[in-house]
Order: sequence, then C-alpha cells, then structure tokens
Amino acid sequence: MPSAIHLHKNQQTRLIRQLVEEYPLRLRVNGRELATLVCSPHQLHHLLAGFCFQQGFIATLKDLFCLGICQEKALAELRLRHSPRLDAPTLTTGCGGGVSYLSAGDSFVRRRSVQYRRATVFSLMSQLSTRAERYRSHGGIHSAAVGDEDGLLLFAEDIGRHNTLDRLTGEALFENIDLKDTLLMSSGRVSSEMVIKAARLGIGLIASCTSPTAQAVQLCEKAGITLIGYLRGRSCEIYSHPQQLDPATPKQQKIAGISGVILAGGESLRMGSDKSLLPFAGARFIDHVYARLAELFDEVLIVTNTPELYPELPCRKVKDVYPLQGALAGIHSGLQHTGCERAFVVGCDMPFLSGKLVQLICTRATLGDLILPIGSSGHEPLHALYSKSCLPVMEQVLDAGQRRIQRIFRQLKVVEIPAEELQQVDPQEQSFRNINTPEEYFQLRGSRTDAKLGKPLRKQRR
Repeated sequence: MPSAIHLHKNQQTRLIRQLVEEYPLRLRVNGRELATLVCSPHQLHHLLAGFCFQQGFIATLKDLFCLGICQEKALAELRLRHSPRLDAPTLTTGCGGGVSYLSAGDSFVRRRSVQYRRATVFSLMSQLSTRAERYRSHGGIHSAAVGDEDGLLLFAEDIGRHNTLDRLTGEALFENIDLKDTLLMSSGRVSSEMVIKAARLGIGLIASCTSPTAQAVQLCEKAGITLIGYLRGRSCEIYSHPQQLDPATPKQQKIAGISGVILAGGESLRMGSDKSLLPFAGARFIDHVYARLAELFDEVLIVTNTPELYPELPCRKVKDVYPLQGALAGIHSGLQHTGCERAFVVGCDMPFLSGKLVQLICTRATLGDLILPIGSSGHEPLHALYSKSCLPVMEQVLDAGQRRIQRIFRQLKVVEIPAEELQQVDPQEQSFRNINTPEEYFQLRGSRTDAKLGKPLRKQRR
C-alpha cells in the first residue's frame, strides 16, 4: 500500500494511505474501438450498460446481445442489435476526463410537475453520506444514489461523477427498476451532462452537496427538474423549479406520554445473522423502524445487548434486565427504562410500519394495560402498546421461567383492536410483516416491496 509523508509545522510523519484506483477500460462496440472509460474497477457491467443507454446506443437490455470484459487487458467487448450512430464526441468535465456522444442540444421532453418533500431530500442526502464510506476514508471517490420517500433505491460510487450516474442507470436496467420521478443525490458538482442523463431517466429532482454549473441550471429549467445545490445538513440552495418542493410546514405533533421501543435483542436463530442489520431500500431494517418511531415519539429506546452495533442512531440503548429470556424480557426492559407511562413496542425486523396505524393504536392508550392489535394471523404483541402496569405481571411470569408473551394476557386488561378496523388503515397488513428466514428476506429483496403501500416499488419502464 502506498505511503506518504505528512508535514505539519516542523514535524513529519510517514503514513500508509489507501488510494483510489484508476482503471482505463477500452470499449469496443460491434468491432469498433469507441472510447476509453477511466473508471473504478468494480461492477463494470452496470457501468457499460448504463453508458450505452445514456449515449442512446441501446433502449433496453434486449438491444445488448453480448457483453464481455477482459480484466487483464482492460478491454470490454459489446455486441449491439444496431450499430450506434456516432456524432462528434464531447469531452466531458468528469474526473479523469470522459467522452459523451450526447449534447446539450439533444431534445428531451419536459417532465410533468411532481411534489417532493423537503424531509425526503434531506434524508436521502444523509443516507448517501452514510453509504459513502470510501469517500470519507481516503477521498477521490464520488458517490451518487437515487431514491424516493421510502429511502435509497440504488447506490453507486466511482472516481468519475458521471460514471456514477451511468452505473445507476445500468443497475436499474438489470434490476428492471423504473427511475421516473425519483430523486438523484450526488456528492459532486452537477454538470449539464449529468442533467441530460437524469432527464433521460425521468428523474425529477437533483441534489448535490456542492455547486451546479450555469448550463446545468438552464437545462433543469428546460426539463422541469428541481435542482438543489450546497445541500448540507438542513440547508440548501434551490436553483430551478422550487415550486416542486413542498413549503416549510410546522413540525409534526408527537404522541404525548408514550415512548417508542425497538426490540433488537433477539438471537435471530432462523435467519442465521442479526436481522436488525439486514440491508433494504438503502438502509438497515432497524434504520427504517427507528426513523418511523422518531417521527411519532419524543423518546425512542432500543433494547439490545449489543449497543455498539448502532452508534449512529441517536437514542438510548438499554440491555435486558432478564438476559436471554426472549421477546417478553425485551418488552419488560424497554417498559422499565422508558420515561413515559406507556410504550409502543415493535420488533427490529418490521420495516413497513404505518404511522397512521401506530397512531390509531395509541388513541386507545387509556382504555387498558395492553392495547393489542389482532391481524388476520392472530395477536400482534410485537406491534402493541404496553402500560407500566404490566411490569409486575411480566416479572411474575419471567421469574417463573416462562417466556411466552401470551402468559401475561389473562392477568391484564387487554383491549383488542380487530383486524377489520386495522385494515381500514393498512389494508394489506404490511405493518405486521416481519422477516425471520433467509428465504423470506430474499423474497422481500426480489419483490422490491414498497414499505408504505405493500406493492411493487418500481415496475419495468423500458
């Protein structure tokens, strides 16, 4: 690994630095040497497919007969259905240089107006920053992502900021994901070429933590794209179509007198790994659960015996009072440690929480010790509201060596909410969906389920 001499005042220190790798990839299309792409050497099939789509060489993957890559010779060979029409190429401003067969004069249809939430923009940029580990470790890597109000859909990084958009395009082609009306987050400067590429995908908003070019602003105005620059923390500058961003609204009223508790102390025996850390829609399961509860409650606790796994979540982490005694012990610990008289308790593997359903349950708070939803599969004690009046009963059961949550029901005033009432808010009962096995997880990832609506998130558009 390369070393460097660090100079500070009159002191010098030798450092070992991990540096980014430049990979000049020659591109041959239908037997013709076309270009050399200077890029990062990972997931090159995404980069190549995206480049061909963005240059207008292909419209779908069906137009790509063959894609071969020889890593040793740094050569990519592509066979396309049609030989591409090659106008004079444009040298781009991308890091390491680049080539484009598109121009700012290429026509694109002005997109329809869509409303975007400010909170979504800030959240997606925060998620992008979290994912961009390489950029923080040694610099020189650009990152980009596309997402919607439920989180990141795709993430890419490369030494060239234009390459990141090609990579996102290629992955969307391979995964059959429609990027129309999504939001693009970028760590680098937004140029006219990036706007043209975003417009070809139907993207409706582009945000960067740095500045756009003047021509990028003009093209966004023409294309109907909201362009945001200098997005840092909760502040930004809007350069085009600000009307597509919702006006500032008062902070949502939180549910008073109730805390949110996330159970993350399970052994995950059937999954074989910690379920809370499983990635989905640009974040981990527990990130989705925490974000939803943080919108609803002033206090959120995580019950876990491994708090070091969640240092970035800004809430208290508490351990089981009764170690290794299952979910009932987790509920007991969360309820005992909360500063409120009641706690809404949910598992860490339930990323599809409905805020409206949680609010419905909490409206019954004063009616009993335990407010218990009944889904079509039965009681849902890991999506329920508990009062501190439950603690003595829980301790009695746990002291007797019992672990089943149902053991406490007979000694409490339980208020049940029937499935028919719950389904008026969550018709498909997605809120109760949890993931217990690798098969269920891979099925979830393959279906691209929408966390809010419980239906396919992005259908094939090309």
